[in-house]
Amino acid sequence: MEVRHHAGYSSNASGTETTNMAFRYMILLSVVVVGLADHTTHHARPSYHPQPSYQHQPSYHPQPSYHPQPSYHPAPAYHPQPSYTHGHEPAVPACAANTTKPWCLEDAEYPTYEIKHAAEHHYEKLLSLYADVVDLNTELSVERPNTLEEETYLCPSETAYVRPLRAQNTEGKWRVIINNIDVHYQTLTQTTRIEECLTSGDACPLVPECYESKCLQKSIYHRFLVYDAYDQYFPFAIETFKLPASCACLLGAYTIDH
Repeated sequence: MEVRHHAGYSSNASGTETTNMAFRYMILLSVVVVGLADHTTHHARPSYHPQPSYQHQPSYHPQPSYHPQPSYHPAPAYHPQPSYTHGHEPAVPACAANTTKPWCLEDAEYPTYEIKHAAEHHYEKLLSLYADVVDLNTELSVERPNTLEEETYLCPSETAYVRPLRAQNTEGKWRVIINNIDVHYQTLTQTTRIEECLTSGDACPLVPECYESKCLQKSIYHRFLVYDAYDQYFPFAIETFKLPASCACLLGAYTIDH
């Protein structure tokens, strides 16, 4: 009886030990499986590694919106600046329609503002040119007769002192003449004396018919300071103009008619 009881107890102990070992094995296996899973999880994360979503962002690379901006490049607004609205001066100005003379004493299109602006900008150089023409003596600019036989002043004429605003130069081109321009507390004017024959080509009225005679219009070449709106470097110059200076009676040989 005692032997059986000891054997039964031994068999129960060995069964319990086997169960415990199996349980420990299962726990160990679970730990290994969890470790392997965790290791696999740590090694298999390539989904976040190469994030190419931020590498391909060329939206800021070629921004051509600021590259070609030629809006300020060609700005020739100041190149030839005739600020009064007509593009080019006409060959014959509008003031010439009211006169038969090669000069205008009145001009509705006279560019006073443009001349003042240019005169202030080139004041020193302009004064040197102005001094060259303002000292002209109008009395000496008229050709006086040398001998009584050549001229006797027997023809009617009209004399005046004028300040032309436009005139035709010796090349036949109309020019703007500097006159009545206020700049730096100084008024720029150019006055000249003209004398026009009233009966040019006719016989001298006070000369006897036995003398060949003819009223003759004589001219001089006068220099004026002019303004050229299309000269962008220095719009002032001195040019030569042909003006009537005196009216002479030209006497010829004495003739006798039978």
